[in-house]
Amino acid sequence: MFKIGVMASGGGSNFKAIIDRIGEGDLEAQCKFLITNNGGCGAVNHATTYGIPVYHISGKTHPDEAEYEKALCAVLDERPVDLLILAGYMKKLPDCLVEKMPDRILNIHPSLLPKFGGKGFWGLHVHEAVLAAHETESGPTVHLVSSEIDQGRILAQRKVPVMPDDTPASLQARVLEQEHDIYWRTIKEYGESLQK
Repeated sequence: MFKIGVMASGGGSNFKAIIDRIGEGDLEAQCKFLITNNGGCGAVNHATTYGIPVYHISGKTHPDEAEYEKALCAVLDERPVDLLILAGYMKKLPDCLVEKMPDRILNIHPSLLPKFGGKGFWGLHVHEAVLAAHETESGPTVHLVSSEIDQGRILAQRKVPVMPDDTPASLQARVLEQEHDIYWRTIKEYGESLQK
């Protein structure tokens, strides 16, 4: 069994999907904490429901950048984990965190990277760009986090067809459904590979 920590900023549906799989026994892992930069987000509600410790660390709680980075690293020192999972975390990780956990931080992105990744490509913006480019397929990508946004090594992708009548919201919903399945499977596979 390996230990994970999660970072999230929003509704937390990917976070909940992962925690549910742990609860059902499909993913043999322990979630040691949730770090959020948005104390009122849905992910916090899920963590509270499951009794997972929550750390609100943001520009509001730590206006000084050095103190902010120190606070993030302190959580990992206090609660060591094998993998750090980004589940809709909407802030670029400081380099010190990436360096602290090389090849141990996973993220999920709602497009087939390297397409539609990088700065500005998040949430509905990704799906709007996919439709504007007249792509015939999209889908989630699970990748390792590097110092460059959405540039880390790709671990898994799943293709989702783009329908002629798709809106950004309808495409987002279909991609999200696949995110909930591919993410926990990739975490399981990658986490187990690190223990060999």
